[in-house]
Amino acid sequence: MLTAEGCKARRQRFLERLKPSHLVVLADSLHLRYFANFYVDGISSSADFGALLVIREDGHATLYHDSKLPKGVEFAQVDERKPLAWYSGQEPELAPRRLVLKPVLDANGGRIHDSIADPLGATIIGITTELRRRKDPDEVALLKTCMKACDAGHTWGRANIRPGMTELEVYSGVANAVFAALGHWAVVYGDFTISVGGKKRGGPPTPHKLEAGELFILDYSVIVQGYRSDFTNTICVGGKPTADQQKLMDLSLSAIAAGAKHLKAGVSCQEVYDTMRNVFAGAGMADYFTTHGGHGLGISHPEPPYIVRHSSETLVAGDVVTLEPGLYVDGVGGLRIEHNYLVTEIGSEQLSNHTIALV
Repeated sequence: MLTAEGCKARRQRFLERLKPSHLVVLADSLHLRYFANFYVDGISSSADFGALLVIREDGHATLYHDSKLPKGVEFAQVDERKPLAWYSGQEPELAPRRLVLKPVLDANGGRIHDSIADPLGATIIGITTELRRRKDPDEVALLKTCMKACDAGHTWGRANIRPGMTELEVYSGVANAVFAALGHWAVVYGDFTISVGGKKRGGPPTPHKLEAGELFILDYSVIVQGYRSDFTNTICVGGKPTADQQKLMDLSLSAIAAGAKHLKAGVSCQEVYDTMRNVFAGAGMADYFTTHGGHGLGISHPEPPYIVRHSSETLVAGDVVTLEPGLYVDGVGGLRIEHNYLVTEIGSEQLSNHTIALV
């Protein structure tokens, strides 16, 4: 969970950059997570409803939301939290749920300042996007919680994926392992599918029954209080990869190791990408590296910086990034691997610890 001190410090940095002459009203779900630890579970009857965060010039923060949101919103880190009555379950609703917050908005200037339609919207979104690059200690701690649970799902996958299972059964097993590691339910999403090569590089789980020799891409995220992991392994169903499949894995392992050596504040994302691509180029396989080389990670997925062929960004201390090289060869299969890293002034810390191997 994000801390009260961390949220307060982020709000203060935001105000120092924005220098508002009046209070600021925020409603974007990403901003409410970042500045107030406010998160509504994605699978709930309230998933489409949010809140208003009112930040005064002196930094005082008040969160307003309807009273029917899940219990998790009680973890919000603000000076005041004010639930508003909407529906008790015994009487009809007091107002359409979308309008419950309107009197609060009217009383606080009538503007949602981080709306793209507001004159301040683009500025606020730009400032917040830049601030989010440098993760605070409480953010890193929460991300490590996500990654530890994600590790547990990968361990289950390596031990249990076998011919005859459906992709949906794999998803169920991985998700249950994640829940057990966390001790509670969470959103688990991503790629849980076989890849035949360039024509299919990923996708959600289906009723497809796994066959021996197929390459199964296990690339998923675990969301806890709005923050998420994202890392990957590819498993050969049946445990007997061909020489060509093993070559894809060996090259990808070499690429990710080479890229990780370049993760350091001040290094361009282009340099990191080129380092990985050059490994594939040396083996005459660069044309099969058709996905991005990695990306930032935190509240959203993906987010800056982007480790891609035409990147213009530079790594900063506090970035949490993924490296995810892969090769997709028709007739052999598609393969992708991925780790998560915290970028520092002197290098990087690997945050994901799952085993990467075909068997």
